Amino acid sequence: MPTRRDFLHSAAIATVALTGTAVAANDKIAVACIGVRGQGGSLLNNFAAQKDVVVTHIVDLDDAVREKRGAEIEQKTGQKPKLIKNYTDILADPGIDAFVIGTPDHWHALPMIHACQNKKDVYVEKPDGHNILEGKMMVAAARKYDRMVQMGTQARSASYLHEAAEFVKSGGIGKTIFARAWETTKQGAVAKQPDTDPPAGVDYDLWLGAAPKRAFNRNRFHGSWRWFYDYGTGDLGNDGVHRMDFARWMLGVEWFTSVSCAGGKFYFDDAQEWPDTMQVTYEYPGKILVYEMRIWQSSKLEGLDEGAAIYGDAGWMLVSNSGYKAFDNKGMLIKQASASDNLQRHIRNFLDAVRSRKRETLNQEIANGHISSVMCHAGNIAWRTGEKLKFDPKTETFDKAEGNKYLGREYRKGFELPQMP
Repeated sequence: MPTRRDFLHSAAIATVALTGTAVAANDKIAVACIGVRGQGGSLLNNFAAQKDVVVTHIVDLDDAVREKRGAEIEQKTGQKPKLIKNYTDILADPGIDAFVIGTPDHWHALPMIHACQNKKDVYVEKPDGHNILEGKMMVAAARKYDRMVQMGTQARSASYLHEAAEFVKSGGIGKTIFARAWETTKQGAVAKQPDTDPPAGVDYDLWLGAAPKRAFNRNRFHGSWRWFYDYGTGDLGNDGVHRMDFARWMLGVEWFTSVSCAGGKFYFDDAQEWPDTMQVTYEYPGKILVYEMRIWQSSKLEGLDEGAAIYGDAGWMLVSNSGYKAFDNKGMLIKQASASDNLQRHIRNFLDAVRSRKRETLNQEIANGHISSVMCHAGNIAWRTGEKLKFDPKTETFDKAEGNKYLGREYRKGFELPQMP
């Protein structure tokens, strides 16, 4: 079983300077998938289905998950990937072109940064990091080591959203000033449970990573980790990042200037720490974006349980996960489109950039994905502080010390965040 010392030793050896080269046109792109449960399992299968990809390694610290996924990919592709518990063991492997990271939020930054240091490209799930500082360092790593890094907000590759953005930009609904995004899909309670021993075959110390050492609790592990401060970002960073990302895109804005939040745990009396009810307001020069979250009921807004609406002086636009509809001020439908292959397009877009080495072709390059990720973190921070916070995008800091207290975290020894310029 790898120890923290093994982790540091492997990472240190693996950060030697290597020469990154584009993948030859006729060669398959060799991919290592890290964290292959849940969304990570979906990414594994979708990457394996690409004709120009070979999944060479499956990395997961849960023996049962790792073995199961390995058998599935062998059955589907006829080739069994190498099964690895700790990704640091393969950092220096020159046969791997890219890492696909589907781990919990608190394990996004380290493998991404280490991969960049070892001249590997990265597809990393959203939000980009567990906190604002991690995301900032991830962007710096992508730049310093000239890597192709795509964040997994797959709607950025949706053909209908590119069409919608162009329509709004061209003045199709007039001057846009206000956007609203929402999530009203009912979630279940996380019933309180006693601490136990970790399951057999799980490297629990490695799973905790940078997070504080604490006894194992099933609630804080597979499936429900995202509801706890140590590992996740609540539903704001789970579903909210998608809806806010395309609302921000349609509104035509980048960094917000201030954020405020009303909300709390008003419904669930359970183990989860993040709010079940939130209304977050982001202010931009001359524009406002509001995010509403109610994960305790299933009523729909504008016919959608999750979506976004963008309002202009000549009409408005409704955006969902599969299409958009634009209306004039009289309520007449003036334009619409739909699609259902967003994830496949997003993966394809990443793979094409791996070959071309053209960062500008990435539909959600990490720097842009970071902006939407910061929206999630900032909304959570505004809630935790109870303050309206002004934000400086140049320094990625707030105007109040109480807000800046949550920019990063205290890292457990052996899992510290590498320093970037």
